[in-house]
Amino acid sequence: MKIGYLGPKSSFTHQAAQKIALDAELIAFPSIPKCLLAAEQQLVDFAVVPVENSLEGSVHATIDHLFHKCGLTVVQEIILPIKQQLLTAPTTPIDALTKIMSHPQALAQCQDYLESQFPDVLLEAVASTTYAAEYVSQHPHEKIAAIASMQAAQQYALTVAATAIQDNDFNQTRFWLVASQKNDSSQKIQPSSADKMTILLTLPSNQPGALHKALAAFGWRNIGLSKIESRPLKTSLGEYFFVVDLVCEQSERLIKNALEEIQLLGVVVRNLGAYPVRTIPEE
Repeated sequence: MKIGYLGPKSSFTHQAAQKIALDAELIAFPSIPKCLLAAEQQLVDFAVVPVENSLEGSVHATIDHLFHKCGLTVVQEIILPIKQQLLTAPTTPIDALTKIMSHPQALAQCQDYLESQFPDVLLEAVASTTYAAEYVSQHPHEKIAAIASMQAAQQYALTVAATAIQDNDFNQTRFWLVASQKNDSSQKIQPSSADKMTILLTLPSNQPGALHKALAAFGWRNIGLSKIESRPLKTSLGEYFFVVDLVCEQSERLIKNALEEIQLLGVVVRNLGAYPVRTIPEE
């Protein structure tokens, strides 16, 4: 079994991928779109990508690709606790830093710490937290640091200058395990029961109350919604699609009836799949 993930090795996505199947071959990809494209083209059996962080919200590259590119379904959700560390080369003093590098989400997750401890230090966004750690290890004479995981510190023999620097101890990221809809191997991983379902809704234009009518179809059936978010359609200003997470506590038939009702209202529904949710305990 081949599982693609947003790399490089020791990234948080890599850690999530390691929790899925111990005997899987893990293949790193440099970006979320390339990782998802590999799953679409069945170059890998599955892909693991981040979808939402508890501090910084949705990962738009994942949501937008799944909306604008057809053919993928969500098989499982993995919730991983995220602890960010400040990493330096062994010879770099922390009070001499001129630049701190990391993924934009990681920099945002540590905003309070960075503003209080390093208000005058340049912050540079890069492709991943692990890329930042790798760069610091390869340039030990530069006065730079990375924000990355403890695994990345071990992988690249870096000094942990400060631990758990995220702004909130309750920092978690949701990752989705996705597969091509043509891939019949998803049952190797997916249990029979589902905890959530994610749908993408495009409302009929110029119809007042269209969103209210769509949501009411779930409300009167007591179908819980754990998330509603709008994203630009990328057609013209002011046009959006909606990401809706349903809680699968009601019967499958009741949810199906709700989806049929909103489609009769002219709403275009794309079902990304019903899937189990697995929370990884903090180590």
